[in-house]
Amino acid sequence: MPVNPEVVDALRADPAAISLRPSLDLSYGDPGRATAMDRFHAQFVRPDDLVLDIGAHVGDRTASYRRLGARVVAVEPQPLCARSIRALYGDDNQVTVVEAACGAAIGALKLHINTANPTVSTASPHFIQATDGAENWQGQVWDARLNVPATTLDVLIAEHGVPAFTKVDVEGFEDAVLAGLSHPLPALSFEFTTVERAVARRALDRAVALGFTRFNLALGDAMALAEPAWLTATALATLLDALPHSANSGDVYCRR
Repeated sequence: MPVNPEVVDALRADPAAISLRPSLDLSYGDPGRATAMDRFHAQFVRPDDLVLDIGAHVGDRTASYRRLGARVVAVEPQPLCARSIRALYGDDNQVTVVEAACGAAIGALKLHINTANPTVSTASPHFIQATDGAENWQGQVWDARLNVPATTLDVLIAEHGVPAFTKVDVEGFEDAVLAGLSHPLPALSFEFTTVERAVARRALDRAVALGFTRFNLALGDAMALAEPAWLTATALATLLDALPHSANSGDVYCRR
């Protein structure tokens, strides 16, 4: 089900959502990017699949999964972003919005919000420390705090079913999210950053413990796997360690 462009325009015009305009422009204003995203996700997502979008932000990945015919549970703790997702997908009964953070346990988490750039808001104070003074992170300020409800992947699976694909993009909190998973899954991705490679290594170790055996990565916003063949966890860890700091971020993809 395509997103109504009039709803996107209304969100862009909303003074309360001014900080989301760059994300809305990137997510819903570039047809070529959307096509590339769909082509890439089609190797993981099929019609009628269930996808968990953990850290949905303004729902650009949710949009791609829906164009591929999947049912989506979009998990997003920031009230402004969750409100935007509800506006964008409110008429789509195949999208469920869960306004919560995802972590290692149910309860509550303190969310550190970057009000000028909400896409890098995080539940990890260590992530904020790691970015302090780092190249590519200058000028980022986490200037607001908010206590938010916390859920886990296990709870989401119990409530919504076993996903065919799970995407985790939570700014340095990926290891905590995977710590809340005990179910074997067909495929998942988790974001990494070069300022906190240890988080990615812990997430990778957890993926191995969950039974994943094949790994690859995509750099930045590239809608393509970086390696022509899937790697072992050891080879992927070596690749992560060797990335230059300027690579900044990307996503690790895991398959059984």
